[in-house]
Amino acid sequence: MVRRAAVAGSFYPGDPDELRRAVLSGLPAPGQPPPAARAVLVPHAGYIYSGRVAGEVFSSVALPGRFILLGPNHTGRGAALALAPEGEWDTPLGRAPVDGGMNRALLEACSALREDAAAHRDEHALEVQLPFLQVLAPGFRFSAVCVGTLDYALLEELGHAMALVIGRMTEPVLLVSSSDMTHYQTAEDASLLDRFAIERVLALDPAGLYETVLEKGISMCGFGPTVAVLVACRDLGARAGRLVRYTHSGEVTGDRARVVAYAGIVIA
Repeated sequence: MVRRAAVAGSFYPGDPDELRRAVLSGLPAPGQPPPAARAVLVPHAGYIYSGRVAGEVFSSVALPGRFILLGPNHTGRGAALALAPEGEWDTPLGRAPVDGGMNRALLEACSALREDAAAHRDEHALEVQLPFLQVLAPGFRFSAVCVGTLDYALLEELGHAMALVIGRMTEPVLLVSSSDMTHYQTAEDASLLDRFAIERVLALDPAGLYETVLEKGISMCGFGPTVAVLVACRDLGARAGRLVRYTHSGEVTGDRARVVAYAGIVIA
């Protein structure tokens, strides 16, 4: 099965050369070899708004050959925890293979997980990450989970299952949580609200993030995937998070009255 690109030409360039330039333009100058990490949090807006954040995050860690990508379900289709079936995902830079072996291990470890192509068909949150990985980690394989539930018990089950699978792997796996932060508030209000959520992520506190987002009404669209990733990171012995960059759409549009905010975080 080949999953066709849904947002090429809108969220990111549809021309391969232009897309490669867009990915590379957001990367900082080369420095010391980057350290290993357990997980990253990256945004999923159009590259013009959040591509630099994603590029800085991905280039700040050692990228392995295997990834588990988690993102929210914006379309509402499919299973609550939807695993992309084995096959390939198409982008203007070529096809990226789903890791069939890791898929099978995840399905065995998490009873709530279901293979479901419908949840992924038109979802942009994970697709926009692939060109970065195609440029920076050529030859990679990945599993992709579209999270359409806010049930904490299910998120926790998924997190424990991912940690179990990764712990049994003979090569490293990087967890990637895809989320934007506060939506459609002033830049000042977004920054204030997002600080509460970011603090919980940096503290590796999945329950605290869950409670904070719900209690304060923070419109962090991928907080469910991030909760699951934090559970896995704690199981795997991660120590702390580091904020790479925080910004918002107003830095591009000039409109600070109604922004979408973006955070890039590394967990090691």
